[in-house]
This record gives sequence, structure tokens and C-alpha cells, in this order.
Amino acid sequence: MVREGTHERRRRRPPKPLDEARLEELALAYVARFATTAAKLEGYLARKLRERGWEGERPADPAGIAARFAELGYIDDEAYARARAGGLLRSGYGARRIDQALRGAGIDEDLRAGAQPGERARREAALTLARKRRFGPFGGEVPERDRREKQLAAMIRAGHGFDDARAVMDAKDVAEAEQWVADAADDEEDR
Repeated sequence: MVREGTHERRRRRPPKPLDEARLEELALAYVARFATTAAKLEGYLARKLRERGWEGERPADPAGIAARFAELGYIDDEAYARARAGGLLRSGYGARRIDQALRGAGIDEDLRAGAQPGERARREAALTLARKRRFGPFGGEVPERDRREKQLAAMIRAGHGFDDARAVMDAKDVAEAEQWVADAADDEEDR
């Protein structure tokens, strides 16, 4: 039996306000645990400062810490952009969704443009999504008009252009859809 009063609830103490050393420790722990960008690290540190307060001698500088970590190589926005774009492509997302994700992570416009997929990669991603969701030729039977429109809309929401989504949906069979991707590969080799 548990006696009354012996197991009182522990009262949570409010966390200690941050100083230079604690803020640096938080930043190091964050970059060690997560692949991140300078903007995301800066946002994380700013949020921690709002939550816990500041008692350092100098004013807090989350932007300075993020810039220093980027200089030291702890953060690489370009590598993050390439990795994130590649992961989204392999999951079947299109160029527009990739741009949105990178913009949300604070990647600047030049790096976002460099991470955009080529024609073949865009087509492969559209095919991947159609295969995963059983759209178009991967669905087995020809969908009715309203179902086809919903599938087309889902591909567009996933970031694919209308022409790419329609090309996958209009393919008569899987071989034709795969040939559509191969045609893009041939075009890239000709350049």
C-alpha cells in the first residue's frame, strides 16, 4: 500500500536561463543530432532563448553562432539541400515540393536552384509516386473520370508539373510510362 503523502509529486523547477556556454552547448547538441541549416539552427536557438531567457554578459547572438558553425563546417547548407532534394525525389515528390521544403529550411535561392532536379529525375519521381500510389498504369484498370482527376490532383499537390502528371496518367501501360522516363534520359545524353 502507498501511504498518503509519501509520493508527493515532484515540482518541476523552471529551467535555468541560458548564458554563452549553455547556448553553445545547445547548438552543438542540435547539430550533432540533426542534419540542419544555418537558418534552422538560428531559429532553434532563438526559440530556446524565448523559452528560457538570457543571463549572459553580452547579448545573445544566435546568428553569430550559426555563422560560426557554418564556417567550421558543422553545418553545410549546400549538402543539406542536395540530400533533402534527393530524398524527396526518391519518395516521389516533384520540383515544386522540393523548392518549398528547401525554402522552409532557410536555403537561399541560389542553392535551391542548384538542387532542382533535371528532366529525367523529375520524370522518375513522377513515376515513383504513381507506382507507390497505384496511379495511372500502375492501378491495373483504367480509372473513372472523377478518380483520374483526383489522382492527377494528388500528383500536382506532390509538386509535379501538370504536363508530367498528365503524361504518367495518360500512359497506356507501365512500359509506356517507363519509356517516357527513358526518353528524357536520351535527351539528356544528346546535350
